[in-house]
Amino acid sequence: MYKLLKSLSIIVLVFVFGTISGQDPDIGGGDLSVGNPLQTGVPFLRISPDARSGAMGDVGLAISPDANAVFWNSAKLPFVDEETAGISLSYTPWLANLDVNDIHLINAGGFYKLDDEQAISASVKYFSLGETRFRQTPTEVDVIGNPQEFAIQAGYSRKLSEVFGLGVNLKYIHSDLADGQSVGTSVIDPGNSVAGDINTYFNPDESGNADWSFAATISNLGAKISYVDDSGDEDFLPTNFGLGANVKLGIDDFSNISFALDANKLLVPTPDGIGDVSFKEQSVMESIFSSWGDAPDGFSEEMREFQFSLGTEYDYNEQFFGRAGFFYEDDDKGGRQYATLGAGLKYNITHFNFAYLFATNNSQSPLDKTLRFSLNFDIQ
Repeated sequence: MYKLLKSLSIIVLVFVFGTISGQDPDIGGGDLSVGNPLQTGVPFLRISPDARSGAMGDVGLAISPDANAVFWNSAKLPFVDEETAGISLSYTPWLANLDVNDIHLINAGGFYKLDDEQAISASVKYFSLGETRFRQTPTEVDVIGNPQEFAIQAGYSRKLSEVFGLGVNLKYIHSDLADGQSVGTSVIDPGNSVAGDINTYFNPDESGNADWSFAATISNLGAKISYVDDSGDEDFLPTNFGLGANVKLGIDDFSNISFALDANKLLVPTPDGIGDVSFKEQSVMESIFSSWGDAPDGFSEEMREFQFSLGTEYDYNEQFFGRAGFFYEDDDKGGRQYATLGAGLKYNITHFNFAYLFATNNSQSPLDKTLRFSLNFDIQ
C-alpha cells in the first residue's frame, strides 16, 4: 500500500548494505532479493562510524578503549588510561566510487570520566541521503526532498570491578525518508523511536606478554518504527547481539600487535522466504527470543545469520599504527564480504586515522574503493 515509502526504504538499504534487505515481497519489479536476508528499519544505526575500526574489518567491541567506544561499547570507557575525556569526529562519503557527492555519514561522540570508576558519554550520528526526487505519477512534476536520519545517544558506564565494566546507553532515533509525501489519503511522516544499549567489557590481568579483553553487547533494543500513523506497518530496529575478543601482544619495548574478532547477529525475525510478512506482528521481546530458532532452514540458517569481523593492528611506540581486516557475511544473508586497510598517526593529543575498503566478491558495497577519515582528541 505504501509503495513510495517502501521503494525509498529499499534504496536506502541498497546504499547501506549492498543488498535488498528491506524489500517486501509484494513490491513489483521482480525478485531482487539475495537469499533470505533479514529485514529491519533504520539500518544506518549499524554502520561503522570510525576509520580505526573501519580499517580493521569493522571490529570494535573489545579492542583497546578510546573515544570511539561511545559507539562500539561504552563499557570500555572507564578503562581508558591517562585521559580524562575524549572526542571522536568522523566523516564518511557514501557511494564515492560512483561519483555521488551528496550522500554521507557524520558521527561525533565524546566521553568524560567522572573518576577512575565511571564515565558519561554522548554522540550524534547523522546520515544524509542527498537530494531525492519524488513523483506520484509519470506526468506529475517532481518534488525535491532531502531524506535524512539521525540518532542522539547518551550513556553511563562504570567499573564493577578492576577487570569488568558495564555501560548503558539511551538513544532517540529520527528517520525522515519522505516527509510530506502521500499515498492515497495517507500522509508519510518521519519515523521516530527510542532504543537502548547494554554493554559489557572484561579485561583480565595481563598474562605474560598478552593482554586479553572480551566483550558482549546488545544494541538498538527498542520500539519499532513506523512512517504512517495507524497503518499497522512497523519495522523492527536493527537490534544486535555482539561478542568480541581482542589480544594485544608485545613484540619488543616499542612495538605491539593486536588481533581482534567480532561476531554479530541481528535479533529480529527471519522471513519465511515466500512473502509472508506476518512476522512483523511479533512484539520486540518475542522477536528477540524467536530470532534464535525461526529460520526456515533451521539451525544451519540461524548460524548463517552471524556476521564476522577479523582485524589486526600494529603500533610502534603507540604513535604509528598499521591496520588490516576482513568482514564476512553469508551469501544468503546479504553477501557483504570485503577487506580493509588503514593507518593511524598520534601526535600530541590528536589521533588521525584513515581506512580503505575493497570488496572481495560481487557485493555492491557503498564504501568500495573509498577512503574514510576520522579524528580523535585526547583531553588530559
